[in-house]
Amino acid sequence: MKEPAMSAQSTLLRFNEKKIDEIFARFDQGDKPGAAVAIAIGGIPVYRKGFGLASMELPLLLSPTMRMRIGSTTKHFACLAYMLLCEEGIASPDDVVEKHIPEINAVAHGVTMRQLMGHTSGLRDILAITMYLHGTGVRITDKEMIAYYETIDDIDFEPGTSWSYNNGGFMLLTAAIERLTGQTLDEVLQTRIFQPVGMNSTMLRRWDSDFVFNSATLHNINKSGQYTRDYMGMEISGAGGMVSTMDDMLVWLKHMDAPVVGSAQTWRAIRDPQLLTSGHSTGYGLGLMTLSYRGVEIVTHGGSVMGGNSQMIKVPSAALDISLAVNRADASAMALTNQIIDLLVDGLQDEEPKSSAEKTTGVYLSPSSGRVVELSVKDDAQLLSVDGGSGLPVQPDEAGILQLPPPYRFLQTSFMANGDTGTLIDFAHKDPMRRVETVSDAKLDPYVGAYRADTIGAKAEIVDSDAGPRLLFTGRYGATCYTLASVTDRIWRATALSSLDGISAVITVDPDGSGFDLSASRLAHVRFTRV
Repeated sequence: MKEPAMSAQSTLLRFNEKKIDEIFARFDQGDKPGAAVAIAIGGIPVYRKGFGLASMELPLLLSPTMRMRIGSTTKHFACLAYMLLCEEGIASPDDVVEKHIPEINAVAHGVTMRQLMGHTSGLRDILAITMYLHGTGVRITDKEMIAYYETIDDIDFEPGTSWSYNNGGFMLLTAAIERLTGQTLDEVLQTRIFQPVGMNSTMLRRWDSDFVFNSATLHNINKSGQYTRDYMGMEISGAGGMVSTMDDMLVWLKHMDAPVVGSAQTWRAIRDPQLLTSGHSTGYGLGLMTLSYRGVEIVTHGGSVMGGNSQMIKVPSAALDISLAVNRADASAMALTNQIIDLLVDGLQDEEPKSSAEKTTGVYLSPSSGRVVELSVKDDAQLLSVDGGSGLPVQPDEAGILQLPPPYRFLQTSFMANGDTGTLIDFAHKDPMRRVETVSDAKLDPYVGAYRADTIGAKAEIVDSDAGPRLLFTGRYGATCYTLASVTDRIWRATALSSLDGISAVITVDPDGSGFDLSASRLAHVRFTRV
């Protein structure tokens, strides 16, 4: 017990309220949304403040006592709920999914609940599929989304061989918990976790469109830079549906040090990183990540939602707990918590120096996997985009390999460019790639027409309209439209034609126009065939 006391004392000596205030100075105003933060040292709250408006419609400031979306931080609560059922002997983390959800397609048979909770299942992410087919704002239930798993007959990768963040897996987890208990996940979390721990203001909020007392409003940003009120639309349960106060989250972080809910074995399973079949560590347990930040171990899981994001971090060696949430899309809770750690934690390694290496641009294609990597430069930052996803900042290490900044290292994605060749490194798997010549004015004519993907009940149409090339999707519950821009003569970047940024992908068309594959950061080669 002496060592934690000494670490808490060291952290307290570094505590400076005014310097923490300075971190949030840009949010300390009364006309825009902002941030709420709570910090504890040795389990004792030492800093609790809110900055900015809870809603741009009301003169009400944010507070650490106000409910805010914590997004995917929900995941380890859902995992704990399932593991409590395992403690009772009515389930096991190594149960196959079809034991609890027998209607799932045979392609998913053999996938375990542990793989669902650790993002190594290889199953399609149905939340991603729903987003790409229908856009946002469409009211679709968990049950309707889970029904996709009855007909989807292919996978992203063999279970256990790789890692890909998968919200759909947590919809299956939610369904399994509800079928095992005969209760809603809301009731399970309230009675078995929130109430025993004393998280009295925490709840599962499945829909953004419902009114919930004492809740901050989320503020999205459109392409014109204006704040908007845009909702996810789909039901959100075990994948990311919780709302909590920063005060409640400090109670939870303290509870994690000496849990009264969940056995020691359960908590080891939740915290210990899973291993791939190759033996490589994913860094991800069952809803929690154990990572290194500037040489110090942290236990964490953040959450992103439309119009806000949050971060929950423990720094065990410093007896430091931080919970932080923002209700605006143009702020990063992850970056803010890192600044707090920089201020309060002693003995951190020096930050990586800025590289003076020459930045590069280009498009690389894998002959074996078909994955697409694009290197670009924006505002003097080197960006890396994989399969049409948003460009993330990267810096070359001593070996010249482009690495993500520390907050994104959990993705374990890097890229090594070497002239006309390159290598995408993804969870230690090396995917050789070749540089391809970009064609910004490729002809769309050979690919214009109608397509379909029967396993997801979707239709697609490629059109060359007066406004430019377009890709239209019609799914089971609605439709959405994308602009198309050629990368090469066969690779086209698809960007959602909406007021919001962030939904993008690539399509790779067959040379004869007989079909195309849709790929994105969490989807691999969803096949559409010409009608």
